[in-house]
Amino acid sequence: QSFFLKKSNIFSKKSVLGFEWLRRSLGALPHRFFIFRWYIMPEPSVNKEHKDRLFKFIFGRHENREWTLSLYNAVNKSAYTDSDAIQITTIEDVLYLSMKNDLSFLLADTMSFYEQQSSFNPNMPMRMLIYAGMVYSKYVESHKADISLHSYSQQHFPTPRMICFYNGEARQPDSKVLELKSAFKEGSEPDIDVRVTMLNINRGRNAELMSACRPLADYSQFVADVRNYEQKLHDMDSAIRKAVDALPEDSMIREYLLANIAEVKEMCLTEYDEDAERKFIKNEGRKEGLSEGRKEGLSEGRKMEAERMDKLVSELLKANRVDDLKKATSDSEFKNKLFREFNL
Repeated sequence: QSFFLKKSNIFSKKSVLGFEWLRRSLGALPHRFFIFRWYIMPEPSVNKEHKDRLFKFIFGRHENREWTLSLYNAVNKSAYTDSDAIQITTIEDVLYLSMKNDLSFLLADTMSFYEQQSSFNPNMPMRMLIYAGMVYSKYVESHKADISLHSYSQQHFPTPRMICFYNGEARQPDSKVLELKSAFKEGSEPDIDVRVTMLNINRGRNAELMSACRPLADYSQFVADVRNYEQKLHDMDSAIRKAVDALPEDSMIREYLLANIAEVKEMCLTEYDEDAERKFIKNEGRKEGLSEGRKEGLSEGRKMEAERMDKLVSELLKANRVDDLKKATSDSEFKNKLFREFNL
């Protein structure tokens, strides 16, 4: 057999030569083959159709830097007063690997990276690493008159501070540190690490943080009310309107949301659809793995179920919920409820 690479514009400086094992498509052949395949590492692509999230709409806009400063002070327990000192460094209109930077900004020698997530994502450190690389690359480029990475002297850069604001429905602690080293082989010693502090901003959580940042407390209430009203009314449009009306008259974000109600509705609907799609894909994948009659499919399904149970046992033991663990072993309905609670 012969395989040929068709000449095209694959020989760009961004090309990476990789190997791909021919399994399924060539499974019927009597011998095994390797194929050379060119993978083109895409440049970050401009995607102006990608919609901002509500979190960024509130805290990431230039005109709302007073709220950004309030959030920064609450997170860092600082007392800065000059919002004009904030330099927004968010990578705008760039969608890379299906990820979009929510908010990054420079203040007082600290480069803050803020992301909001409605589902727990243990891969946030890797995402932040990618974001930080892009942001610091632009920072070096914009300061090339003062900074040289080829200098014999130590160059100094803003200290990164990475925060993930979590407001998903699965139970999570008030604060949790996610580390990049968890993504690598256990026992290895990676030469790079990234730590992301995940803060739970659901209503009723992190009281000290909420009291220190009124816009964040109002945002938390709004998100919770949208969920509650949607469950009762089964109409997202009405739920959004009622949630805005439910905000106190002295709410710092109420008038802003009302003045931009059309955009707010579109963002909320987009986020709701994304969450629903993720849940659907997740459930369909499990169903497919469990329902396949072939031995391979059944084996994979059992493996997935065993891994879920292992994770559930670990979470329950961490929370000292031994009684719930005992009940889960004999009550499948209760076990499935716990799976949902821990987003497993």
